[in-house]
Amino acid sequence: MAAAAAAASSAPPKKIVAPTVSQINAEFVTQLAHRYWAPHVQKRLCFDAKVIEDVYVKEIVKSKFAIRKIMLLEFSQYLENYLWINYSSEVSSKAYLMSICCMVNEKFRENVPAWETFKKKPEHFPYFFKCILKASLAEKESEFSLHEQTVLLLFLDHCFNSLEVDLIRGQVQQLISLPMWMGLQPARLEQELKKTPKLRKFWNLIKKNDEKMDEQTRIQKQKTWIPDNQIYSPVSMDQVHYCERFIELTIDLEALLPTRRWFNTVLDDSHLVVHCYLSNLAKREKEGHLFCQLLDMLKFYTGFEINDQTGNALTANEMTTIHYDRITSLQRAAFAHFPELYDFALSNVAAVDTRDSLLTFFGPLSSNTLHQVASYLCLLPTLQEGEDTSYEKELLLELLVSRHERRISQIQQLNQMPLYPTEKIIWDENIVPTEYYSGEGCLALPKLNLQFLTLHDYLLRDFNLFRLESTYEIRQDIEDSVSRMKPWLSEYGGVVFGGWARMAQPIVSFTVVEVAKPNIGENWPMRVRADVTINLNVRDNIKDEWEGLRKHDVCFLITVRPTQPYGTKFDRRRPFVEQIGLVYVRGCEIQGMLDDKGRVIEEGPEPKPRLKGDSRTYRVFLDPNQYQQDMTNTIQNRTEDVYETFNIIMRRKPKENNFKAVLETIRNLMNTDCVVPHWLHDIILGYGDPSSAHYSKMPNQIASLDFNDTFLSIDHLKASFPDYNIKVTVDNPALQIPPFRGPYPYNQPKRNTIPFTHTQIEAIRAGMQPGLTMVVGPPGTGKTDVAVQIISNLYHNFPEQRTLIVTHSNQALNQLFEKIMALDIDERHLLRLGHGEEELETEKDFSRYGRVNYVLARRLELLREVGRLQESLGVPGDVSYTCETAGHFFLYQVMSRWEEYISKVKVKGGKLPDVAEVSSFFPFHQYFANAPQPIFKGKSYDEDTEIAEGCFRHIKKIFTQLEEFRAFELLRSGLDRSKYLLVKEAKIIAMTCTHAALKRHDLVELGFKYDNILMEEAAQILEIETFIPLLLQNPQDGFSRLKRWIMIGDHHQLPPVIKNMAFQKYSNMEQSLFTRFVRVGVPTVDLDAQGRARASLCNLYNWRYKNLGNLPHVQLLPEFRTANAGFLYDFQLINVEDFNGVGESEPNPYFYQNLGEAEYVVALFMYMCLLGYPADKISILTTYNGQKHLIRDVINQRCGNNPMIGRPNKVTTVDRFQGQQNDYILLSLVRTKAVGHLRDVRRLVVAMSRARLGLYIFARVSLFQNCFELTPAFSQLTARPLHLHIVPTEYFPTARQNGERPPHQIHVIKNMPQMANFVYNMYMHMIQSTRHYRQHLLPPPAMVEENETVQSQDTEMAIETQSTQMETEKEAKEEGEMTKDEGLKVADEEHRKMPEHPGRDSDSEDSEAESETEK
Repeated sequence: MAAAAAAASSAPPKKIVAPTVSQINAEFVTQLAHRYWAPHVQKRLCFDAKVIEDVYVKEIVKSKFAIRKIMLLEFSQYLENYLWINYSSEVSSKAYLMSICCMVNEKFRENVPAWETFKKKPEHFPYFFKCILKASLAEKESEFSLHEQTVLLLFLDHCFNSLEVDLIRGQVQQLISLPMWMGLQPARLEQELKKTPKLRKFWNLIKKNDEKMDEQTRIQKQKTWIPDNQIYSPVSMDQVHYCERFIELTIDLEALLPTRRWFNTVLDDSHLVVHCYLSNLAKREKEGHLFCQLLDMLKFYTGFEINDQTGNALTANEMTTIHYDRITSLQRAAFAHFPELYDFALSNVAAVDTRDSLLTFFGPLSSNTLHQVASYLCLLPTLQEGEDTSYEKELLLELLVSRHERRISQIQQLNQMPLYPTEKIIWDENIVPTEYYSGEGCLALPKLNLQFLTLHDYLLRDFNLFRLESTYEIRQDIEDSVSRMKPWLSEYGGVVFGGWARMAQPIVSFTVVEVAKPNIGENWPMRVRADVTINLNVRDNIKDEWEGLRKHDVCFLITVRPTQPYGTKFDRRRPFVEQIGLVYVRGCEIQGMLDDKGRVIEEGPEPKPRLKGDSRTYRVFLDPNQYQQDMTNTIQNRTEDVYETFNIIMRRKPKENNFKAVLETIRNLMNTDCVVPHWLHDIILGYGDPSSAHYSKMPNQIASLDFNDTFLSIDHLKASFPDYNIKVTVDNPALQIPPFRGPYPYNQPKRNTIPFTHTQIEAIRAGMQPGLTMVVGPPGTGKTDVAVQIISNLYHNFPEQRTLIVTHSNQALNQLFEKIMALDIDERHLLRLGHGEEELETEKDFSRYGRVNYVLARRLELLREVGRLQESLGVPGDVSYTCETAGHFFLYQVMSRWEEYISKVKVKGGKLPDVAEVSSFFPFHQYFANAPQPIFKGKSYDEDTEIAEGCFRHIKKIFTQLEEFRAFELLRSGLDRSKYLLVKEAKIIAMTCTHAALKRHDLVELGFKYDNILMEEAAQILEIETFIPLLLQNPQDGFSRLKRWIMIGDHHQLPPVIKNMAFQKYSNMEQSLFTRFVRVGVPTVDLDAQGRARASLCNLYNWRYKNLGNLPHVQLLPEFRTANAGFLYDFQLINVEDFNGVGESEPNPYFYQNLGEAEYVVALFMYMCLLGYPADKISILTTYNGQKHLIRDVINQRCGNNPMIGRPNKVTTVDRFQGQQNDYILLSLVRTKAVGHLRDVRRLVVAMSRARLGLYIFARVSLFQNCFELTPAFSQLTARPLHLHIVPTEYFPTARQNGERPPHQIHVIKNMPQMANFVYNMYMHMIQSTRHYRQHLLPPPAMVEENETVQSQDTEMAIETQSTQMETEKEAKEEGEMTKDEGLKVADEEHRKMPEHPGRDSDSEDSEAESETEK
């Protein structure tokens, strides 16, 4: 298919290329779709079951389930419009079942919602599911081939992983429940019922209903034994794939508590794991590699440290007790019945529970004896007298040994695991797949789904995935740097480097300088340090980067032994490791660079010494676990010492290099007692009542709250609670005002000015109450304003509590912080951790040291005020010397005078004192002489006493602050002061989730404490990075002090960026904790009024949200009511056909470009600028990185630095632009063969919601309008004309109202060349009218005949004119195809500058495996 595409793109435009066979086959499906189920066809033929048979046999089975065929069918809406809508028990057949399964599996592979269609017509689903179960147990291959059974297995696995869907859960629960124990041996069943006595009552009930349950039980029993037939037989790849998928399904059943509870016992009773380990497949190194890795995962989960019935995690002691019970029961059986095992029976447990000792004792026994031992332990059925066992001795022996050998605990395994990946993991495709994972095969990776067994399981899965995702990025860095260095084999057998790399250097010498003794109870060294010497004979800026390596930066030590002779060219298509001759990779952590005397240069304020020459030596920490493993291997197997072979050291970008710190944090969490608040524990694991942490169900709900300045007026208050009757204590509106703060203008508090809607008020109310609050904030609904108001209200309601703010990006944190500063929050209580605070748009420094300096300066300021007060009162002495003396002065001098004053002016015997007395007795007149006069109005007693109290509040606040600052006088060093600020003084502490993960250990050591967490952008944060901030403090008396957790996000927009497709799709690593909570059913507050975009633009994405409407100003403000000047419509989808016979192109894998769209977008941008639109109000977005580069190229060529046009605000990808907005968005969708990753509706929502006033989309309409997921948006877009309608004589800004017909002439632009020609003419006309020269060149735009049918020759000539006259380019060699050649040349030059695989893209996950989708 790729060849066909290449042929099509290289052919001349007018020549008709003969279609290939694959294209003709693809057409068969397309023709059928147009006749029977295509969404846009008006008259469809009636349902015909034979069509389904034909499609299945001819298209799916015949092509051996080719993914391209299935993709084509699924995309044509075969499932939605034909299969399920017509399904019933009467028409059900093998082809019908298999077709549905293939479509559902394809939807999961593509990561699009799969069950929506079934929910619309659920009545036939139970029958369908029963048919699937029967089919999956077909024993004859004539009924269902092995490949078909694998498809069914995959479908079942998807069902078990979709338990949040009621329809699925209803069927699955019947399948996996207590009745499946019918298949257990009677003795084992009795043993299990004894362990959990309460189950016996249920069991007796089940026995009564035995007949009804019989079939399901038999199904389950057979199901457990299915793979046994295949595992021993000669291996074909179909069998291998079936076995792999079966083990995957079994792992998924074991890793979910609801299914594990019953299934684990059945699995154990069937001894499946032992059978598999002894099978032929497990012994085959190549075919069985993935199978063995999956088996290891299954073995891990079968022995997981959890009580299957209660779901409680088992401690190390409980696991030891279980192990001892098993061994002692074996010893008792041996002592009572097997005299030959007396030595075993009488030994202590530690002497007999290793694999070697068990084999020594049980190895000599006969098969029959081993069977009898196993039957005493209820592992096998009893062997009758005189009967020989049918089991092989190897199996019986393995059964007993694997069950009773001592296992290393999971936490020990984790602690012994090296944190840095080595070459064995980095290039293992089953664990770290390539970026082009298609989603077809299964992998030996953990999955992040809805539920987890225990917190340990949760952290372990996250640990493994985070480690592997980092490994994938490390692999890319190693391949890039090492291939740039061009290691070749020298003539003398050594290594010679023919190139150089910025991020890697050859090692001159490497020496291990310290191996510290192990800690007690550990067998690995406490510390291993080494010295690495390199020669920095490079440019100064690169030398500075190497010398700038800081403590804790991670580097990699690499050994290469190239086999290729000098000058051999590196070929990216061949395997990297073999070509380069890479042998070892080990990680290390920088301690520091050594000075001339061999000492580590410490980091600090003093400047670093300047070293002579180019030779630099670094002291590095090696991974002690890895070192111990390597040394053991060297001694035992007599292999070479890895640490004497390194010849390259590689560094990485600091931003991407924090993986080790995060992994250490997760490992530390697993080694401590994770104390999650009790009200959150079950929700995090995905069990129990999902609404149990909502404030309405919390036992400590607060009865009355002060909403502070949330409400702007009494009317706003009433509107905020539409379903309540509001009672006020004071009816007079004049009295409904806040209290007087003081006589100075700056005493007046900064107040909220936002009229919150009633849903926003509910979100604020929920956030102030204890518990978990989830706020879903669609685009433009004021998420940040709600967050800031919650923080402000918590600050005022609970002054003793501390709030932690966590966001995904520094940009979001800074936006939040800038809004917090605008509210009534004392800035001495604000603190910003991490490096992002440099970008805060403020003169103030909110970092730790910046805040310390602020406090010290503020202290001096306040002490000066105390001196002024002392002088005004005539008190002798120096009381304004320290905070302590000021405190005494307040107590003995100020308070005494205030109390005396209050006693004089208070109401005595019900009689009001004279108003004048309130002013005349006031003791602080002289101090307030510099305030606006008169202070007292003298109108009423109440008003003047309120003013007096306000003045005293001002004085009291001075001394309260000084009391807080007293600690800063006692602490002398900047470090101590900054620690005190973090732990005690700051009330609102902000950081990014990455900073929290990196610094957890330091924060816990300091004794950091907080009561509330608010997370912004919560749907963009990885699971683990959301979880870690909950545990940045030590528990108090075994309990977490966390009272509130507020998460604000939008799961309908793009998730966290995962670079590797396998982790994103297969492991579901892109699922944020926020999204998982929504899936589980945690209650959310959905903000329902947007104020960003025109109502018409909002309609393009509001279908994705619950009741999303518009704020009043969207209908009222002039900018929203005015039309877009020069355009007939405020949004339009513009169809772009092939340009010069080319649509999308792919110069490098997954680096998609579309020259026609790029030129069209830039032409429209120029048109807007020429009409007077400010260039910075226009952003150009695209869905692919390749197109982004191409558009930037075209802008450089067309616009350059032309002052009449300018440059757009941004040219970037949709993914990168999430969280930002602009008035006008021009969007290029690029693809013309397959929809690609825009099928992810979340990307569509982001793309549609970035524009405020105008959105113009360039795309191949025929492709995108057929996509089921995009229908709600594209049906609105296609309702308007698909050719651009412009009004070129209407300049910006216009007075025309939106929706009004313009009085000027409307031009319809049919294609890109016409638009380019038009803009050129318009530009030249403007040049002429401003400069009055070159009049003869071209007539003005109004006189140009814009013929509706523009001939291709004319357009090419117009483009040629435009290109030659507007750009400073060389002339094309062929006259008629100027733009094509030039444009493609620009693109080619750009690609030459880029690495070979630029399609793997960090800012838009466009490395989708789409090579098969050519249609």
